[in-house]
Amino acid sequence: MVDPTGGPSAAAAGPRLAARPARLDGLVVGLVANPKKNAEPFLDAVGELLAAEHGAADVVRTRKTSITDPIPPATLDELVQRCDVVLIGVGDCGSCSAAAVADGIAFEAAGVPAAVICSDAFRMSADAMARVQGSPGYTYVTTPHPVAPLDAAGVRERARLALPELVGLLTDPVPAVAR
Repeated sequence: MVDPTGGPSAAAAGPRLAARPARLDGLVVGLVANPKKNAEPFLDAVGELLAAEHGAADVVRTRKTSITDPIPPATLDELVQRCDVVLIGVGDCGSCSAAAVADGIAFEAAGVPAAVICSDAFRMSADAMARVQGSPGYTYVTTPHPVAPLDAAGVRERARLALPELVGLLTDPVPAVAR
């Protein structure tokens, strides 16, 4: 996923982010899980919390078949059409963390705000992918490593703990008209 011979142009100044909504109430949230153990339950728990605590109207779920490959273009296009914001994860190894960041950057480029979740042990892989994609400094949410061996209660607790940061990445607390 990371090409050591290439990189972004010197002109890459930082992440290019999609416009954020002020709130999540009434919005459709996309959940893009990788096939790592507990990725889907983690994202499902976040989706439930977004509905209960932030008024998200609906959740659209998809599961990638590979931890390393980018999101398929047809899936990206479908989610761009159907979702207002997207959550991607859980990066619980180096390859899937890098792929999750690449996917988040792809959604941002398509105009959909994205929040990526990676375990904290793989910041180096996630940050390297952001640089290679021309978005150094791309912000994502970390959760303590590892996620895979957690039981259902542990997964829900991690989702609950990550929720405030995820909401912060997906929303703009200062509406454009107030600036």
